[in-house]
Amino acid sequence: MTDSSPLDALLELMARLRDPQTGCPWDREQTYATIVPHTIEEAYEVADAIARRDWAELRDELGDLLFQVVFFAQIAREEGRFEFADVARGIVEKMTRRHPHVFADARYTDAAEQTAAWEQLKAAEKAEQPAGVLDGVPLALPALTRAVKLQRKASKVGFDWGALEPILAKVQEEIAEIRHEIVCHAPAERLADELGDVLFAVANLARHLKLDPEAALRGTNGKFERRFRRIEQWLAEKGRTPTQSTLAEMDALWERAKLHEKP
Repeated sequence: MTDSSPLDALLELMARLRDPQTGCPWDREQTYATIVPHTIEEAYEVADAIARRDWAELRDELGDLLFQVVFFAQIAREEGRFEFADVARGIVEKMTRRHPHVFADARYTDAAEQTAAWEQLKAAEKAEQPAGVLDGVPLALPALTRAVKLQRKASKVGFDWGALEPILAKVQEEIAEIRHEIVCHAPAERLADELGDVLFAVANLARHLKLDPEAALRGTNGKFERRFRRIEQWLAEKGRTPTQSTLAEMDALWERAKLHEKP
């Protein structure tokens, strides 16, 4: 490769990987659709590195995510659609346009006013308004994230509760309904429907608490993993495994693990 900037070197590397004659067979046969799962995975790995505060890992994962962007841009370049420079130029122009308080003379009194102005600018940029209020929320988003985005869009037209109490009551109502279905031995399809209602209500609660439900669940997943590994460790010190222990024994160790984490 020629002596160039790191970004130019990355673009050159991607072009060589996709070269029809001398490139990598795997890279050559990829399409937009086949790359998407890798892109989603890399985005989650970025989030994981941040959650673990592993900054060296974050640097590497950001590189992997950037490679996904470059991959898409290279395919588009080969098809004559656009190039990486067009992607970079487009986001610079959009961010400049959407931050008139930084790059122009606009002034906002607080973050809420700025957010409202941001949404107005986004709407004005669209050549055609969506046919429905909920249009534009990607189906491929994680379900909890998509639930929050759907709720947020509905909220903009007044379809929302203005306080936490009715939301908490709704969560309790949905839990009571799934409990009823369980007692009645409802089929799996009915239970799945009710469970979805519970999760949707919880996502709404997270939104009103200004919390990210995906991040909250990732945190709990990490907590569960950490505590269960402690159980395994303590059992191993006694020459035993979880399969050789009773639920009561493991539950007692779980409580010990909880106390172990308290400051």
